[in-house]
Amino acid sequence: MFTSLLRVPVLFRASLADVYRVKCCLGLVFTSKRHFSQQKQLHIASNDARFFKTVIPGENFIQAVPDVNDEIVVAMSSGVDSSVSALMYASRFKKVRGIFMANWSPDKVVNANAKCTVDEDWLQVKEICNQLSIPCERVNFEKEYWTQVFEPMLQQYEKGLTPNPDIGCNKYVKFGKLVEYLESKFTNGEKWWLVTGHYCRIMKDTRTGDSHIFRADYKSKDQSYYLTSVNNNQLERLLMPMGHYSKPEIRDTANDYNLLSKDKPDSQGLCFVSQIGKFKDFLNEYIPPNPGNIVTSDGKVWGKHNGLWSATIGQKSGISMPQGDPKYKGVWLVSGKNIERNELVISRKDDKDAFYKDKINVDLSSWYWMDPKMKWDNIKTDGSINCQIRSLQIPNVVKNISINNGIATFTIDEKIFGIAAGQTLALYHNDRLLGSGIMC
Repeated sequence: MFTSLLRVPVLFRASLADVYRVKCCLGLVFTSKRHFSQQKQLHIASNDARFFKTVIPGENFIQAVPDVNDEIVVAMSSGVDSSVSALMYASRFKKVRGIFMANWSPDKVVNANAKCTVDEDWLQVKEICNQLSIPCERVNFEKEYWTQVFEPMLQQYEKGLTPNPDIGCNKYVKFGKLVEYLESKFTNGEKWWLVTGHYCRIMKDTRTGDSHIFRADYKSKDQSYYLTSVNNNQLERLLMPMGHYSKPEIRDTANDYNLLSKDKPDSQGLCFVSQIGKFKDFLNEYIPPNPGNIVTSDGKVWGKHNGLWSATIGQKSGISMPQGDPKYKGVWLVSGKNIERNELVISRKDDKDAFYKDKINVDLSSWYWMDPKMKWDNIKTDGSINCQIRSLQIPNVVKNISINNGIATFTIDEKIFGIAAGQTLALYHNDRLLGSGIMC
C-alpha cells in the first residue's frame, strides 16, 4: 500500500532546474503522524520546496506560507486535485479540516438524462478525509447558488448571450458565501486559510503586501480564467498549491499514497451540477421556447430555432444546406445573433471574416480590476499585456486598447475564432491577472 521510503513521492522529488526554489522553512525531513495506519517520512529537497515557498524570478512575488498553528480549511469535491491538496496540508499542519459544499439538490434534476451526484460525492469526501485523519463538514449554499449563479445564467441565455456560470460560481459561492461562512466560524482571532484544488497561483507582492492571481505553472490545466471576478480582498487568505505542479505529478502522488480519488476523472460541465447530459437539453427544461428564424447574412431564411440560447457562436447550424450549389456547399456554423430580430445568423465555415476577429469589445460597466488601484492609464501595451476569451486558450498579445462610449475595444495580435457576447475577457500582465469584463 505504501511507497518505499527510498522512492520519494513525485511532488517531493528534487528538480535541479528549479534553481529559484526557496529552502523549505520546515526542515528537510518530516514524519507524518496524521494519516494512514503507519508513519511515513516525506523527504523534501531544499531546492524544490514548491509546496511551501515559491518566488517568481525577476519579480517581487512570493507564495504565502501558513504558520504551523493556523487553521486550514480545504474545499473538498471528492476529486483528485482537492484530495492531494488536503494531503499536502494534512501531512504538515496540525489544524486541517475538509469542507464540502452541497449546492444542488437531487429534486432540482428535471432532465431524465441528468444525474445529481452530491450525496455520492459527500460519501467519498468523508472517506478521503477519514483516510487523511482530518475532520470534514458539509455545508449547503443552494439558495445562494440558485439566486446568484443559476438564475442569472438562465436570464443571460434567454437574452441570447453566452454566459460563463463557473466564473459567477467562484465569485459568489466558492469564494463568496463560503468565505463568509468561514469568517463567521473563526471569530476568536484565529488565523485561517482556505485551500482549493484550482490550478493557479496566489502570490504576494513583497513591496505592497497585496496578493495576486497568476496562471498555473502547468499551463495546460490553468484555471485562472475562472477566477477573474473573485473579490481581491479574499486573496490574502487563499492557498492554491496545484498551481505549482503538473497534473501527472498530482496523479502520481495520489497513486503513491493510494488516495481513494486517485483514478477519479476530472469533473466536466456546469459548476456543482454533475452529469447534466446534453447542455442544450438541460437548458430546455428551464428556459421557455422563443422560436425565430435561422438566416444567412443576406437575410434568406433557412430554418427555425427554438431560442437564441439554443446555439452559440461557432457551433454547427444544424441546417442541411444545398450541397449541389457551390454557393452553399460546405459546413455552416452559427456566426452571429440578431437579438432585436430574434435571429440566428449562419455562415460557411471557410468564411474567415465571419468567425475570426482581431477586435474585441467589452462593456466597461462590467469591468473589474483585481487591484482597485489599477487604472486604464497604467496599462502599457508593450507586449507584456495579453488576454484570453476562454479558458486554456493560447493568450493573445494586446496591441491597443481604446475606450469610447462605455466600450473598451481590445485589438489583439492575431484574429481569434468564436467571440461570443456574454463571455468574459480576462486581461493579464504576463501571467498575472489584472482584470476582466463581459464581451458585447
